[in-house]
Amino acid sequence: MKYEVTILGCGSATPTLRHGPTSQFLEHNSHYFLIDCGEGTQLQLRRYKVRFLRINHIFISHNHGDHCLGLPGLISTLHLLGRSKPLAVYCQEGLKEAVEFQLKISHSRLRFEINWHILNPEKKALIFETKKLEVFSFPLNHRVPCCGFLFAEKPHARNIKTSCINKYNIPVARIRQIKAGSDYVLEDGTVISNDQLTHQPEAPLSYAFCSDTAYQKQTAEFVQGADLIYHESTFLEADAERAESTFHSTASQAARVAKEANAKKLILGHYSARYKNMEPFLEEAIEVFSNVELADEGMVISLKDVEKKSRS
Repeated sequence: MKYEVTILGCGSATPTLRHGPTSQFLEHNSHYFLIDCGEGTQLQLRRYKVRFLRINHIFISHNHGDHCLGLPGLISTLHLLGRSKPLAVYCQEGLKEAVEFQLKISHSRLRFEINWHILNPEKKALIFETKKLEVFSFPLNHRVPCCGFLFAEKPHARNIKTSCINKYNIPVARIRQIKAGSDYVLEDGTVISNDQLTHQPEAPLSYAFCSDTAYQKQTAEFVQGADLIYHESTFLEADAERAESTFHSTASQAARVAKEANAKKLILGHYSARYKNMEPFLEEAIEVFSNVELADEGMVISLKDVEKKSRS
């Protein structure tokens, strides 16, 4: 089962030839999600061979252009590609009206329905779930209403030992209960404990996307124990005053969030166009939190690899 994040864009508001505006593609167990959709996201999806029609859920953190201006174009392309099934968009108040106005003035009549889900930027909330994954939004501290997203696997079922099924002649009707944690009682009253019957399941994995935000201790509480955190790091610590005034974070502050959250790995991104060399971001963050990597377009991070490396 895949659990991977592809970085499509990791620059800030002003695009450069090196970094485009924010967007990420996340795949989990044959479910496909787009996180933010800055200008140029369609080209990045093409470049990294992501099939547009696979995406059924789009999560937009906030209404600044470098995080949402690619959405009208992507929606139009999905129409041209013949999409017919509904598309779910999770966003802040106002974006629905903006996109629908764009569609109206271009006389666009979509072949598919858009299901808009308006986020609450004031509290952590469950906004979507599958059989194996829960997606939460949580408030960030930016100039406009803004949310981060936590993609958290549900606890995995225990795996029953085939040898035990045969040894104790366990009926099929009881297997689901045993996988859920139940013991098994033999006809003579002997209790076979669940840990004798099953293998320990893999630990559930989680990914936190922390979009534009000034440092806040609350973020670490929202994403506590995340295996992987992407956190904006628009500025270096030398420009901390600029970060504070624009409600952004420094690399050092992003690392502080990862440390306080007891995360396993941190990915830095959303670099200001003023910086030509990204290495100082890494150097600054590593002083606070050891397992850091710089985001770059085309980077693919496997959550399972993060977990394996943390155990080694």
